[in-house]
Amino acid sequence: MHGKQTLPEYQNPQQEPGAERRLLIVFLLTFLVLIFTEPLLKKYGPQPPAETHPKQVKPAQNANPPTGPATVTTPAVPVPVETKQAAAESETVIDSDLYRVTFTNRGAQVKSWILKKYKNDAQTGELDLVNAAAAAKFGYPLSLWTYDAGLSDRLNSVLYVPSKQENLPAPAEISFEYADHDLVVRKTFHFDDTYVLKVDTSVFYKGAETFAAPAWPAGFGDQVTPASYAPVRIDYHNDLSTDRKALFFPNYVLRIALKSVSGNSTIKGPFEWAGTDDQYFTALFIPNNTDDAGLITLRNAMQIQKPGENGTTNVEVLGAAVGDLRGPTQERVFVGPKEMSTLESVSIPTIHNGNADLRGVVDYGWWGLLSRPLFIWLKWTYKYIPNWGWAIVIQTLIITVALLPLRISQMKSMLKMQRVAPQIKSIQEKYKKYSLRDPRKAAMNEEIAALYKKEGVNPAGGCLPLLIQLPFLYAYYRMLAVAIDLRQAHWLWVPDLSARDPYFILPIIMVVGMIAMQRMTPQAGMDPQQQKMMNWMMPLFMGFIFFNLQAGLNLYYAESNLISMAQQAVMNRTKLGREMREMMEKRARKKDK
Repeated sequence: MHGKQTLPEYQNPQQEPGAERRLLIVFLLTFLVLIFTEPLLKKYGPQPPAETHPKQVKPAQNANPPTGPATVTTPAVPVPVETKQAAAESETVIDSDLYRVTFTNRGAQVKSWILKKYKNDAQTGELDLVNAAAAAKFGYPLSLWTYDAGLSDRLNSVLYVPSKQENLPAPAEISFEYADHDLVVRKTFHFDDTYVLKVDTSVFYKGAETFAAPAWPAGFGDQVTPASYAPVRIDYHNDLSTDRKALFFPNYVLRIALKSVSGNSTIKGPFEWAGTDDQYFTALFIPNNTDDAGLITLRNAMQIQKPGENGTTNVEVLGAAVGDLRGPTQERVFVGPKEMSTLESVSIPTIHNGNADLRGVVDYGWWGLLSRPLFIWLKWTYKYIPNWGWAIVIQTLIITVALLPLRISQMKSMLKMQRVAPQIKSIQEKYKKYSLRDPRKAAMNEEIAALYKKEGVNPAGGCLPLLIQLPFLYAYYRMLAVAIDLRQAHWLWVPDLSARDPYFILPIIMVVGMIAMQRMTPQAGMDPQQQKMMNWMMPLFMGFIFFNLQAGLNLYYAESNLISMAQQAVMNRTKLGREMREMMEKRARKKDK
């Protein structure tokens, strides 16, 4: 049992960087020019506010049930004249166009939560959001969590008396009641034709009203591989309109990544919504009383089968419970897809100002200002070309053509660099006798800078198209990782654009295109031997990075390379292109002599 709680303050952990951050680091290391942008991202990117975090509290161990914020002493309720408990287990089904929810009166909890518009991982049937294996161990959706483990087990195992037992079309309301000599429980659920339901719960234990939070304790049904457990986290939102960060990030969400979640810890309100989510689905609790709301973070370990192998591996299962710390719980619960228009339709009064919605649960990452508009544009394209793969093809074509002026500017910059290369080499020869620490070495840099200024050369000009392209790559990566619309989206031989290409055709096309592009593009100021090495090393390195990334991202980059090859072939035949090629060939002949 857990003891009496005073809920001392404890600093909430910050979000851990995920796969997208590691990918960004790889890009930064690969393209040296982006090193200069990393400090800007850290300086101006969203940071968890240091003073507005709600606090996490770890309950004390081996003590009596809580009587502080967790339990409120009220006048004793009358001992019921007769007990209320069912003689046998029964089920009740709530059915709508969006879902089919199956309740059991054992614990008055959900055994199955089918989303009719989404297929399971094998694409053989409708998706059940209940993780059957994890729920059997750690609890089913809408079970009750208390600080007293024994009381929790009792609340979730007794046979409640349901108000109805037949199948019910939504909108529908069902209540479950239980009573014996020291425990009185009532749970009421109201469903409508959306993904939101209303939940009212009250628990009296030994005459006192006791904190018991409705929970989603055991992950989601689309978690079928070890990798699918990694993106799960705890999210919660409070109104930051009084904080200057809200001017730039109005849907800023406080996130706790898997590694930072402490099991059975309490985060006190106020917050407008809180819950757990994985890559594409979420269960979010929206309390009526935001000030006294409490979020319990749940974390448990479980063994699952390794895909395609004998043996098992350990995974971490996250869950959340949200309830009123000082009275009966009245709240709404959103259980469904992280689809933008659906999340936007859920109106939530904010603590300080106006109305909010649930959009913040979709994490577009560092480049959210770009990835979200890209997705809105892609979704608009999909209306006219009803295939996500071909929509990506059209969007990529437009983006790559729009970057053509930058490519022309790159060629001009490279040509100027070629023209001044002999003068730069002469300056370097003049100062080569001085060591790097010699103050006179600084004069070399001053002379080179003066030469650049005189000839109108921008040393970074050749990297500008690459600098512009990188945010689009990262934005596509994040968009494909979180946009549920692209989940299981087919294109030609690719069954799922949000997963890797099963035959690795797109990564191969990307690598071949990069090799061809390197050979076609004049490399200003680069030694021919170095150029030959880069012609192979860079494409193979990028192929290694993209090997297991989403097929949609590989489609974007492979097509972009192919279009760029066509552009480069045309530019190589222009006066500017011919001049560059002649200078490169002349330099190569001198090197061979």
